[in-house]
Amino acid sequence: MVESVKLTKLIRDISVIEVYDGQQFLTNKDIKVSDVYRPGLELTGYFDFYPKQRIQLLGRTEISYAAHLDHDIRKRVFTKMCTDETPCFLISRSLPVPEELKEAAEKAKIPILRSSESTTYLSSILTDYLRQRLAKRTSIHGVLVEIKGMGVLLTGASGVGKSETALGLVQRGHRLIADDRVDVYQKDHETVMGESPKILRHLMEIRGIGIIDVMNLFGVGAIKDRTQIQLVINLANWDPNANYDRLGFNEDTREICNVEIPQVTIPVKVGRNIEIIIEVAAMNFRAKKMGFDATQTFDDNLASLISDNSQKDTSKENK
Repeated sequence: MVESVKLTKLIRDISVIEVYDGQQFLTNKDIKVSDVYRPGLELTGYFDFYPKQRIQLLGRTEISYAAHLDHDIRKRVFTKMCTDETPCFLISRSLPVPEELKEAAEKAKIPILRSSESTTYLSSILTDYLRQRLAKRTSIHGVLVEIKGMGVLLTGASGVGKSETALGLVQRGHRLIADDRVDVYQKDHETVMGESPKILRHLMEIRGIGIIDVMNLFGVGAIKDRTQIQLVINLANWDPNANYDRLGFNEDTREICNVEIPQVTIPVKVGRNIEIIIEVAAMNFRAKKMGFDATQTFDDNLASLISDNSQKDTSKENK
């Protein structure tokens, strides 16, 4: 779990933000919450529930309101807003920074950032960025690939052929996200993201060959840093005594980061082209989400055939 984000990293990653004042204070500042706060009530003097640990974002409304305040009130309010836990102040639209804020921030060793972008836009990109960086993370043994734009997590026992299958999918034009270990985190209540650990990024282990660099061998189009996990495919060694789903009526799921992800089990044995089967499984899953369910079509056709035969039998009996 990432407990904080360095302010210096945030500034590097979000190019629309620049340092206005307090460059020397950046290295000591960490951000520990993903929410961004606009201190409107605090400008009126109400500090009972001031979220001091958040990035304080001041837009046109806050700056224009502060401009109408008396000098002493501005100084008192901005001084009170500068706490040891406050990571920074961010001014949008390249608006002028009140001198009282600059003085109070410098005294409290808090950097002031500025951007030409709108307040709403800054709030949105900062929240998304921080939620991703501060999200709870866990690791799953498996291989994550993107098939036709859909993230598919391959799981199964060690040696079942997950990496070799993923390599075959890459050769068919799909993308590798992570091999052997997948770091996952919850983006929102319905979305789970997966990515590769830095040490394994773009690399695969193929038994008998060793470590290969997928990007160097297949090009930059064969890899991707992260993707949403939409389907889990569990590869299982073929068991002649097992009862495998042949019609698609059995719907299974796997819980990842408190989100239920659809899961299918595909038996592996010599002679089965697993890459094509997985590709078709992903396409079929997408078709189901769009309302085209072959299993339901078969069920409807079967019900219609039974109904027609029943009517014919009834007609013969009446004759």
